[in-house]
Amino acid sequence: MGLHNPEREEITKGRYTKVNTPNALTQGKLLTWMGIVLIALEGLIHLLDAPDSFEDATYKGLLFVAIVLGAAVASVGLYRGNRWGWSFGALIAGSALVGYVISRTTGLPGLPVEEWLEPLGILSLLVEGLFVGLYLTVTRLSQNNIPTEGQLG
Repeated sequence: MGLHNPEREEITKGRYTKVNTPNALTQGKLLTWMGIVLIALEGLIHLLDAPDSFEDATYKGLLFVAIVLGAAVASVGLYRGNRWGWSFGALIAGSALVGYVISRTTGLPGLPVEEWLEPLGILSLLVEGLFVGLYLTVTRLSQNNIPTEGQLG
């Protein structure tokens, strides 16, 4: 058994590791807020584009709605300090990114190949890439017991 370090709180019930120092808590809140903003922006982009997606194909519109709802759930998870919020957000962002690439290369089933340089699509790719990169950073830092998150409420 190791020595007890009063400055550290262990992970409990899927919550994040926290270090009780002002700088560590500030860093964790900043990373969490960045994640919330990025995944919420991802949902907003797909909400704005959902009506056009339903015109293309019903299943495509439903996929966009699923991204909107998934982004909302991930945002709430991040806000509450739940580790699954990061993983679920990365799943949502990563899936949307893969869907965008497929729709621009081979095309989605029953739909023609779409244009790469659509403004909302490029913004979405940027947001998705940033969220996934932030998720990987937070995961790496938390594996090294460096504080990265915390409950914001």
